[in-house]
Amino acid sequence: MKISVVKIEKSGLKYFFDSSDLEVKKGDSVVVETPRGVELSSIISIVEIEEDKLSRELVPFLRHATEEDFEQFKLNDQESLEVVITTKDLVKKHKLEMSVLDAEYTLDRKRLLIYFEAEERVDFRELVKDLSYVYQTRIELRQIGSRDGAKIVGGIGPCGRVLCCKMFIDNFDVITIKMAKNQNMALNPSKTSGACDKLLCCIKYENETYTYLKENLPAKGDKILYKKEVYDVKEVNLLRETVLIIKENDEQERIWLKKDEYERVK
Repeated sequence: MKISVVKIEKSGLKYFFDSSDLEVKKGDSVVVETPRGVELSSIISIVEIEEDKLSRELVPFLRHATEEDFEQFKLNDQESLEVVITTKDLVKKHKLEMSVLDAEYTLDRKRLLIYFEAEERVDFRELVKDLSYVYQTRIELRQIGSRDGAKIVGGIGPCGRVLCCKMFIDNFDVITIKMAKNQNMALNPSKTSGACDKLLCCIKYENETYTYLKENLPAKGDKILYKKEVYDVKEVNLLRETVLIIKENDEQERIWLKKDEYERVK
């Protein structure tokens, strides 16, 4: 059985579809039906798998994307900007404590999704009534967290690159302050927080490496044997896998050593 992984054009969500009955290749644009509705997507991967190994039944694509589909998607995308502006005006009218971030139509325009952030739960029933009257389609307002908000809005991270969540992150992992401490990061919110005001996602990328290096290198204050003499470990450079040693009772003798130049004293 041939299975294709598709990425929805605007949201970036990924879904699996049965592509056995349609000639497709990676990079093709196809129209699919997801739990959100009919959407335009692109194929990012194709794999072969035995049908009895599937955990659930997969549905096929609706069709190859046509020029009409691309034109409709472009029109929807343009009009979604106007939806955001109109929704913001209506939010002010109803005096709601919420920040409207983005809007998107499904390809067939049977559903209009509007994303917003809010500190607390918001009663937006009257707002939905107004939006339904204006756009004459099914309206869904979705409250999202600050990380999802950053993913939608996008931006530049402290590294100077486009935000990871905007580029490739699909599911947000748990990031803890312990991971930052593990990497000897300065625990300053301006250094450890991203555009979402949460801990930087990239803190997790190297955490496993730092954990491995720490387990295989002496810690600051440990004693090591170098040229048959015992030294104290003053500093540790994890990435270079080197240690700075100071001879006991002699602060003047400071030497950086590689991993294979000393023995750990247990």
